[in-house]
Amino acid sequence: MILIKLGGSIITNKEKPLSPRKKTIENIAKYLKKVNESIIIVHGGGSFGHYWSVKYDMHTKPMKYNAYGVSVVKNSMIELNKIILDAFLKNKLNPYCLPPTDFMSGNKPIIKKIKEIEKIANSGLIPITFGDALWYGQKKTYILSGDKIMTYISKILKPRLVVFALNEEGLYQDLKSKKLIRELKGENPIISKNNMDVTGGMTRKVQEATKISKMGINVFFVNGNKPERIVKAVKNRKFEGTVFRGKRNE
Repeated sequence: MILIKLGGSIITNKEKPLSPRKKTIENIAKYLKKVNESIIIVHGGGSFGHYWSVKYDMHTKPMKYNAYGVSVVKNSMIELNKIILDAFLKNKLNPYCLPPTDFMSGNKPIIKKIKEIEKIANSGLIPITFGDALWYGQKKTYILSGDKIMTYISKILKPRLVVFALNEEGLYQDLKSKKLIRELKGENPIISKNNMDVTGGMTRKVQEATKISKMGINVFFVNGNKPERIVKAVKNRKFEGTVFRGKRNE
């Protein structure tokens, strides 16, 4: 089983509110048809969910946020999810919409429900879930990032490998030279935050990728604009990007 995260920066134009990158989504769907394994998809919010999260000052910490803002964030994520579902349907990939409320209780994953996701994936469907605004309890809500979902699913289902599709070549040593880091083994490099991203941007991705790699799972950062690289990572061909080499803690 392969777990793939479609980052918000690859499926939307983060510089323009509510702007999906439909051609990019279509291209990714076409290439995923070449993967002959069970797939689970998680996608980010990009210029949909993140845009409204910033506007209504919502964060990952459970608090009593503006109720109207919560509704707007959730509606925008459903809208973006529908765009992705339609692209997958068009390419006969059998998407199965799976809101995070199906497997989360407050801010805790429901192990039994996450195990069902694997059964869905093995049945010929592709579960597609996403970061979202979730009910926490006591009139509180919070933003659950897609990156956090990746770690929850990885911990319980132990996928063969994990792929993060980004709007970059991979992880850079620094943004000026854009010298690519080819491989990491347990390191957790410091990445500057993107102020437009309430879930932490690249910082959160690196943190979660490091956690997953310590479970013994290889994690790949690839350029989603070149979706053939997703297929290369899955098929263990010449890889282009950054790999967090899976190594269990001793």
